[in-house]
Parts: sequence; structure tokens; C-alpha cells
Amino acid sequence: MTVDHALPSTPPDISPLPDVESLTPARGPGRGPAVPRWLRRAVGPVLLLALWQASSAAGILPADVLASPGTIARAAGELVGDGTLQTAMGVSLRRVAVGLLLGGVAGIALALVSGLSRLGEDLVDAPVQMLRTVPWVGLIPLFIIWLGIGEAPKVALIALGVAFHLYLNVYAGIRGVDAHLVEAGESLGLGRWGLVRHVVLPGALPGAMTGLRYSLATAWLALVFGESINADAGIGFLMNQAREFFRTDVIVVCLVVYAFLGLLADALVRTLERLLLQWRPTFTGQ
Repeated sequence: MTVDHALPSTPPDISPLPDVESLTPARGPGRGPAVPRWLRRAVGPVLLLALWQASSAAGILPADVLASPGTIARAAGELVGDGTLQTAMGVSLRRVAVGLLLGGVAGIALALVSGLSRLGEDLVDAPVQMLRTVPWVGLIPLFIIWLGIGEAPKVALIALGVAFHLYLNVYAGIRGVDAHLVEAGESLGLGRWGLVRHVVLPGALPGAMTGLRYSLATAWLALVFGESINADAGIGFLMNQAREFFRTDVIVVCLVVYAFLGLLADALVRTLERLLLQWRPTFTGQ
């Protein structure tokens, strides 16, 4: 007795795979082209400016309370036309640059001493943490007594705010380096300074960049307070003069300049991050 093992004469019905393009959801009927993201983000500020202008034109928002956007634009044009705004920006930028340099050097140096050595941590970290809890704006009277009313207290106030942010972030970055990377460096024959140069400092660089961004924001905030100390030039000086004459348009122009300079500085740090941290893959959103 034999069993017939012959294959069936007709192959089984296998439906073809769907086309890849058919799996892509088509845009529904009646939906227009996608709106660019930059345009969507601009809708809110434009509507706010339009509401502001309409409220000023209708008398709901008096000029002595807050000037209209048109008046502010004319005031900005006048300040730019006679060079007043450019001169004030130059003075303020110089103060921020000097304070950022001094505070950055001090903060990074203290963080290296405290982060790379247990003895340094015992000697440095506790005093810095205690000073950090003191509101640095409250030190303005002491700075005036110690340093007078010239440029020194303004720069010192900026440097103090910058130093604390850089110290905390650089110190945390150093102590946050993966111990396995240090062990791998030691197994490859790196000495103490080789580990610091090739492992610890690159690992702490993301924290340092974050600290730099916080430091820049604090520097502009400290500049606002610092330029209220008997300033005879700078953006804060323009604001004080405008306050005496109830020029809300000039005050808003100065505030916009502060904001613009802060955003510009943050954009520069972001660019520096992209250049220095190309080796670090990060999530960029969906």
C-alpha cells in the first residue's frame, strides 16, 4: 500500500503585499497645506501686539501707563538715529564681558579644585555653598562701601552671579563622570592628568555648557541691578532717565534690548554646544 505524496497541482492563494505608499495615511479631504512652524509660533506675538495697539488707540491703555507699540518703535528709531542706543549697548556689553570673564575664571577654577580632589572639596565646597545661599543682590550696599560707585561694583555683582552658576554645574559635571570610563582610562595606561584631560574634562563639558547658559542669564539680570548704582552710561542709565520723565516708551525699548542681547548670547552658547558636543547623541524632539 502506497501513500500518494504528490504536491497539489495549484499553489495556495497568496495575496500580494500592499504597496508601501498605500500604508502612508493620506491627507484628509479639505485640509490645506501644512503651516510652517515659524509662522505658527509668530501668531501669538502678532496677536498680542495687535491687541496692545488697539487698546492704546482706544484709550483703554493710557500712554503714561504703557506706551503703544507704534510709539515705542518711534522712540527706538530716535535712539538709534542719534547713536544713543548703540553707545549704551556698548557700555553694557563691556560690563557683562568683564564680569563674565572674571566670574567664569573664578567659578571654573574653584570647581576644578573641588571636583578633582577630596581635599579641595573639603576646603572649597562648604564656603562656596554657604555664600551661594546669600542673595547676591543684597550685597549691593556692601559693594558700594567696599568698591565705591564706579564700574567696580557693577562688574563685581555680575562676576559673583556668574561664578556660582559655573561652579555648581562644572562641579556636578566632574563628579557625574561615569566611573567605568575612569576605570577604562586607567586600564589603558592613562595617568592622573591624562584621565583629567581625556576623560573627566570632556565628560564635564555638557555640564559646563549648561552652567554657561545659566551664567549668561544671570549676568544680564545682575547688569540690570548693577546699572542702577549711580550709572552714568549704559542701558540702565537710559532706563533711569526715562523713569524720571515718565517715558514708558524708552523703558520698554531698553527692556527689549536687554531681552535681545540675552537671546543673542544664548544662541551663541547653543552654537558652541553644537560644535563642542558633536560626539554626544541627544534627543532633538519629534
